[in-house]
Amino acid sequence: MKKLTVVQVCFIALSAVINIIGGNLALVLRLPIYLDSIGTFLASALLGPVGGVLAGVVSGVISGITTDIYSLYFIPVQVVTGVAAGILFRTTLLKKWNIFLGAFCVSIAGTIISACITAYVFGGVTSSGSSILVTLLHKLGLNMVASAFVVQIVTDYADRLISIAIVVAVLAVLSNSMKQQIREGKTNGQV
Repeated sequence: MKKLTVVQVCFIALSAVINIIGGNLALVLRLPIYLDSIGTFLASALLGPVGGVLAGVVSGVISGITTDIYSLYFIPVQVVTGVAAGILFRTTLLKKWNIFLGAFCVSIAGTIISACITAYVFGGVTSSGSSILVTLLHKLGLNMVASAFVVQIVTDYADRLISIAIVVAVLAVLSNSMKQQIREGKTNGQV
């Protein structure tokens, strides 16, 4: 990506806000999914991996400072998600009915990283609603890393699938000229 334009910086900021709102909604409702990467996927779809990474990092830092300290520790997951989504949106894997396979591909690396963070840094307990499931599996005899990984693979996949479906729906209703203006950072003299 070349130098970012004002339009692109504003779009990355909007994407970060979408992440923050989704993450806080999941946190308040104690959902077993996270909803904190919808904006990362949106920025990745229109601006590529760099846009997705920037949206994910900005939202992770802001959420970590304001509402959910755990978000700071999971910034590497946002980075991997932004890169993977940016690459996969350039293929056909994250378009239309291929979102199931695309969500799985995006989930793998993020799941490994998030399971290790959850198990080693936090002992399996974070602010997410899925921590209850990790604790339950651990009490049933699975070691902490395996418990975190099993829960993360299911919840990460569900989260990524929902996020990608939302982004695909948003992209379907955005006009081609709007998408082009965001990608190229041009406003055609209109504010």
